[in-house]
Amino acid sequence: MAVELGRYGVWHGPQHWGPELAAGLEQAGYGTLWLGASPEADLRDAEVLLASTKSVAVGTSIVNMWKTPAADVAASYHRLEDDYPGRFLLGVGIGHPERTGAYRSPYQTIVGYLDDLDDAKVPVDRRALAALGPKVLQLAATRTAGALPYLTTPEHTREARRTLGGGVLLAPEQKVVLETDPEIARSTGRDYLASYLQLSNYVSNLERLGFTGEDIADGGSDRLVDALVLHGTAVEIAAGLKAHLDAGADHVVIQQLGREGVDLLPGYEALATVLQ
Repeated sequence: MAVELGRYGVWHGPQHWGPELAAGLEQAGYGTLWLGASPEADLRDAEVLLASTKSVAVGTSIVNMWKTPAADVAASYHRLEDDYPGRFLLGVGIGHPERTGAYRSPYQTIVGYLDDLDDAKVPVDRRALAALGPKVLQLAATRTAGALPYLTTPEHTREARRTLGGGVLLAPEQKVVLETDPEIARSTGRDYLASYLQLSNYVSNLERLGFTGEDIADGGSDRLVDALVLHGTAVEIAAGLKAHLDAGADHVVIQQLGREGVDLLPGYEALATVLQ
């Protein structure tokens, strides 16, 4: 893999990112900053993260294939590679039928998009694919550097590694709440999970993992919320993150949840001290 990601990275949408948080996370020792929530084709938000830091990697998780023409994002990739060589990984994905009016065959759309990236000379080892089910995981293994599963568990990571085989990037995302009161932590988790549990791609994957309709209903059962949103002390959360590595992940993408406006950096710094 051409981009060195480190063991742990941090995921947020562009509304949470800024130069101060980016620089602080690099100083804390995180290997990659992940830009979520379907960034625009010009990748200017990714450029801000690269410009705010010295050597940390930056990745997209993910550029939405329906929203972003491959030729446009490829041109932005080449601009970033010219300006910040070796530091950017282009994560792409198909998105969700509930949020895309023109949704058609997902698999063929992914294949065609990757073909277009080939034509635009985006190297296979500098791109990764959002993948949950076996078919798309296999595609990630053969057409990209590897897979970026979102809203998963260590059990999914273990199955994904079996599907991908060795030598292929596996970088699952894991949500966390630094809160020792389980009821408060679960309330925070449920608030964030509510919209995701309405999306068929995620629901199907959770059902494959053994969760039931009762688990998924009404914001999620305690069992589901505890699996998708780790909570507790930094030491307890670190053990849950390490479970992904033990299950076969190369890199774990951490998303800390908290109240709007709360400074997230201290929590990430506390986690970093026990993860290193």
